[in-house]
Formats: sequence, C-alpha cells, structure tokens
Amino acid sequence: MEIPTECLPAQKNGITVAIRREDLIHPFVSGNKFRKLKYNLLQAKVENQDTLLTFGGAFSNHIAAVAFAGKENNFKTIGIIRGDELRHKIQENPTLKFAQENGMQFDFVSRNDYSNKEKPEFIDQLKQKFGSFYLIPEGGTNDLAIKGCEEILTKEDSQFDYICCAVGTGGTISGLINSALPNQKVLGFPALKGDFLQEEICKFAKTDNWQLITDYHFGGYGKVNLELINFINNFSESNKIPLDPVYTSKMAFGVLDLIDKNYFPANSKILMIHTGGLQGIQGMNQLLAKKQLPKITTNV
Repeated sequence: MEIPTECLPAQKNGITVAIRREDLIHPFVSGNKFRKLKYNLLQAKVENQDTLLTFGGAFSNHIAAVAFAGKENNFKTIGIIRGDELRHKIQENPTLKFAQENGMQFDFVSRNDYSNKEKPEFIDQLKQKFGSFYLIPEGGTNDLAIKGCEEILTKEDSQFDYICCAVGTGGTISGLINSALPNQKVLGFPALKGDFLQEEICKFAKTDNWQLITDYHFGGYGKVNLELINFINNFSESNKIPLDPVYTSKMAFGVLDLIDKNYFPANSKILMIHTGGLQGIQGMNQLLAKKQLPKITTNV
C-alpha cells in the first residue's frame, strides 16, 4: 500500500520537510490506528475470538477505529469508556455516536475504576461480565501494534535525517525507532504531560536513536489554545493538509518551531508522520464553541 508523502514549502537553512499522509490510509481506521490494529485483528482470528474489547475516552480515535475495524472484519466490539457520566451523552458525542452506529457496545465506568484497566483482577471482572474476548489495550499499543508501526517507514525514507511523530501511548514511535536506520534520529512529541513515556517506549524500542521533545503539549492531553488553533487553520489553508488538534498538530508546530530556533543542522531532511485522528475535530469544535474560541477548519 503506497501512502503519499507531501513536501512542505522550503524552510530556512536549506532544511526540507515532508509529511507522510498516514491519515489517508483508510477513511475510518486512519493513520497509526490502522497500523496498530492490523496484526491484532489477525491474531484475534487465530485465537478464534469473535469479540474485541478495548478502552478509551470520550473522543478516542482508538475507540472509533476499533468499532469500524471490528464491524468490517466481523467482530463484535466492546468499549470500556472512561467517565460514567457519558452514558447519557452518546448522541451528543460524535465519536461515541459513530462507534455505536458501527455496533460497539459500551460499558461506562468511573475514572477511578478506569485507572484499574491494566490490573488482572479488573480484566477478570470484565471476562465474567462479557465472556471471552480479545483484549486490545488503551490506544492499541502492544507487541503486535509495534510490529504494524514498524511498517510505516519504507526504503525510500532512507533520505531523511529525522523522523518525527506525535506520542500518545508510545506505540507508534517505538515502531519507527525499530525500523529507522542507524544514521536517522527519531523525535517524539508527547501530546500529554509526564515523564512516564520514556519508560513505556523503552519496553519496545530496540535502539537508542530517539529523543522526546516535551515542550509542545500545550498544557496536556486534549488541551489546545488560540495559538495552536490558529496554527492548525493556517497550516491547513497553506498546505491543504488537515491536522488533528490532539496529536499531529502539536508535533508539526514543534518541528517548525525548532527549525525557527535553529535546532536542526543546515540542510537537514525531516519526515513528519501524520498519524490521523481527524475524526476528533468535530468533538473538539464542540468544546471550543463552549469556550467561545474559533473552530478548527479543514481547508482541503
């Protein structure tokens, strides 16, 4: 499958920037979600499971992707959703509404209970409640997800000095690290606060050719401000490439800001990975309207 790579306008100091359009890989299971689910779906079939169970929040790209991929591959799907107050807001929430329309069954749990999602006793309770299922972690990151993300880079990408991506659970960057060449540096731009990601990535990464740039989370997961909104809209208008507000936009902002600050050597070749997530724009715009902030546009 050939995914387009688009070049951005020329940068200072002879630096070139391109963006891999993983968001175009599938209309509903886009970007890294397609990569992460690919081998997990195959494994679920090998294990003769007919149900996928996973976890996510109100506007989770992962929840939407699992719901559609499950339907497309003849699996039942169950979403354990963070926030029991959301059970009465499905029709108001574009992500949950989409997942439900694609057959996903929801189990809304309190934030306190949700924090136990990786504990064996909590998983056992879910098995007692729902029966047998194939478990996919929150965000989709596991060994099989890493295997899928290792396929993002191609032989043609050997020309790039830097590979840049947003970081959520650490799965995508781990796959990129494992498939990058020794002379390439992988830069991750976390979309949330906290130092725990370093440890998570080390569980999967096989080399040390990477670094996290932690200055561009804009306040934390799902947080945006007027500066980021304006950047997204200007980027979309100028390049005809939409960016999601939670992940890729923060990475793209960071890369271009670091170029402006002379972080990269002259004549560097940079590849940014667009990890999808555009389905979240509609939900984000609902939140922005309540805060009387401009909406995110997709001028493509």
